[in-house]
Amino acid sequence: MTRTYRIGQIVPSSNTTMETEIPAMLRLRETIRPQRFTFHSSRMRMKKVVKEELAAMDAESDRCALELSDARVDVLGYACLVAIMAMGHGYHRVSQARLTQRTAENGGQAPVLTSAGALVDALRVIGAKRVIVVAPYMKPLTELVVDYIRHEGYEVIDYRALEIPDNLDVGRHDPARLPDIVKSMPFEQVDAIVLSACVQMPSLPAVAKVEAMTGKPVITAAIATTYAMLRELDLEPIVPGAGALLSGAY
Repeated sequence: MTRTYRIGQIVPSSNTTMETEIPAMLRLRETIRPQRFTFHSSRMRMKKVVKEELAAMDAESDRCALELSDARVDVLGYACLVAIMAMGHGYHRVSQARLTQRTAENGGQAPVLTSAGALVDALRVIGAKRVIVVAPYMKPLTELVVDYIRHEGYEVIDYRALEIPDNLDVGRHDPARLPDIVKSMPFEQVDAIVLSACVQMPSLPAVAKVEAMTGKPVITAAIATTYAMLRELDLEPIVPGAGALLSGAY
């Protein structure tokens, strides 16, 4: 049966990748499954990836959830991993519950998931315990992200902070650089590679190469978010060419 699902995205105003990679994956899925998808965004202001701007931006997420529920979307994805993780351990659960409640109060209840929650859940789905992490943030924020992931029960044995402060520049980072970054890390010792702990840092074109190069499953924030959206919609989480998590094995 062909049904069209409305995908809502709560997006930082300077984010250009969430609305590129997630639709790209769901368009690929449309080539092998009958369901169709449309994409609807609401934006929260943010230009520099610093803690103060992230906190101010997160305060706008309630408005975004309301706006998207006006469109009666079927699922909402909160597209800023570091904004959630910078708010303290376990905050993705608080945010998801509060924003889902906002949609219900507006008469358009839909599940809200976050890229932060999707990432830590994805590692659980594939059974990973030990990981390495690549992130575009400045080192202090990257350490917050690593600490958050560790608090969720994973061992982060190494990480790379690419230290890109401007969010537009994060979106311009060339994914072709990612395989060499991973080569410099102890990937042989881990169960999975978090190739992009950020939905703004492009990574999709490098996923297959890094999986082939390392023999390890590769997770990105965007892949994890797509998986979580498909599960929330009770659809088979399978996308060709989007890494192990979306291979149909899970």
